[in-house]
This record gives sequence, C-alpha cells and structure tokens, in this order.
Amino acid sequence: MEILNYFETENHKYWRSKISACGWPAGQYLSELLEAGKWKTMVGGDGTVLLLTEGEELVAFCTLAVYDEIQPTALTPWIGWVFTFPQYRGHRYAGRLMAHAEALAKSQGAKSVYISTDHVGLYEKYGYRFRGVMQSMFGESSRVYEKGL
Repeated sequence: MEILNYFETENHKYWRSKISACGWPAGQYLSELLEAGKWKTMVGGDGTVLLLTEGEELVAFCTLAVYDEIQPTALTPWIGWVFTFPQYRGHRYAGRLMAHAEALAKSQGAKSVYISTDHVGLYEKYGYRFRGVMQSMFGESSRVYEKGL
C-alpha cells in the first residue's frame, strides 16, 4: 500500500472518481470541490488530500488543512474527510492514513491536530481526546477532538 498526495498525482480525474464513488455524501462533496478547484480556497489555501492506495484501488482517504467545517476558529490544522471503503475496514487503515497526516502536520510545526465529527469511539482509539462540541459553518453541532503531536 502507498499513500499519495492527490495534488502530486498525474490523474486527478481518476482519483476524484474513486473518491466520489465512496457513496458517502461528504466524499462526493469533496470530489466536487476538487473538480471545481474550490477545495483549497475553502480550507485556507493550503492543505492536502491523502490517498491510501493499493495499486489503482483507493482504500481510504483523508484531508489535512488549515480549516475544516468549524469556522471561524484559531484551532489548526484539521484532519477531515476521513473515509475507509467498506471492504477495507477493520484493518486500521484510517489510523495509518491519519498517522501520515499527523507526521506531515508536525513537520510543518503543528503542536496538535483537530478532527470535527459526529462519531463517538472512533478517533479515541487513535489517541484523540474529546475537546468539546462546537458549531460548524453549516449551523450544526459537531464533536471536536484533539491530538497532541
């Protein structure tokens, strides 16, 4: 398996189609933002989409960005859009991908990373601690988790 940076791949259209095919509305939204060239603007101009691949198959993906759906906030950076395809679940591939994002954030000087989610019990097993409930830019409550680097 290999972790790719979407923005450094040659076939953006192919990988967007794989992200879109995940069946998760947020993944489809991510694909649309990437296609329209709006994702980097939305997340603060810098960031990456990480792809865990096995050959030409997309196993999992996530993002690392300055901002996420919790805006405005001084908390940064954010890991978002964490998704593992159903046939690959149960092997902690999301953890492998998040560890890569965490190392990247640390190399950029971050002391902590944050995740906004409605899941309970998923991110704790990867060392994240519940920070509190915050309001998303969509007007919804979201659980915010933090992990020190």
